[in-house]
Amino acid sequence: MKFAVICTDKAGALQIRLDTRAEHLAYIEQTGIVTQAGPFLNDAGEMCGSLVILEVDDLAAAQAWADNDPYAKAGLFENVSVQAWKRVIST
Repeated sequence: MKFAVICTDKAGALQIRLDTRAEHLAYIEQTGIVTQAGPFLNDAGEMCGSLVILEVDDLAAAQAWADNDPYAKAGLFENVSVQAWKRVIST
């Protein structure tokens, strides 16, 4: 089952994101359940949030992944939403 992890960074937290980025990307690779991912960008083109699509068994597994993301552990996010997601269009 697919889940979307939708995260909004805290205001002024870009340096936290930059400092934790390598650890976050390693976590994505190590866990092996991310099918798509990328940052949201603000009007200045700076990263300001994340969208991560996971392939896991249930909401609890998706939430556990989100809770253990190095970005989350570093206190980057203002809010995080984990929702079941169905892909309809793929290119």
